[in-house]
Amino acid sequence: MPEIQLTPKERQALKARAHGLKPVVLLGSAGLSPSVVKEIDRALLAHELIKVKVPGDDRAEREEVFASVAADLSAARVQAIGKLLVLYRPAPDKDEAPAPARKGGRTMTTGPRSSPKAPARSPGMQSPASKRTKAGRQEVERLNRGTAPRREPGTARRAAGRSNAPKGGRGR
Repeated sequence: MPEIQLTPKERQALKARAHGLKPVVLLGSAGLSPSVVKEIDRALLAHELIKVKVPGDDRAEREEVFASVAADLSAARVQAIGKLLVLYRPAPDKDEAPAPARKGGRTMTTGPRSSPKAPARSPGMQSPASKRTKAGRQEVERLNRGTAPRREPGTARRAAGRSNAPKGGRGR
């Protein structure tokens, strides 16, 4: 499968999105095993944009791992910073995505859920929303409105004869 090519603008936007992400897959001492590739594929299905942490100090080896993962999984190489690799693969359309298998041999139902039906209304009945009037709405707004605007906190203290002035009456 070919690797996805990104334009510089797309790559820049994906780098910005990946900045706050933590690595989802960590390669171990076994390196790039089939189970690790499968886990990276699963993470790309779930998240679209992931970080993979690759151990080892050999830069060429990390670049080789980056290229092989991107080519095998038809993902885009976004960025490689040190031992972190950023991969992107857009999520497949819902029509193309296979339904995940559930444990216990059960299958997922894709049809609409059965819900209790609403009581049938006669043609002459109006819905509760249509009974609202402008006068009723104004009445509700008047009731919900406060009685007086809030005053600043010091106003009540001054009205009660208390103030922040020093007790001697002079400003010392």
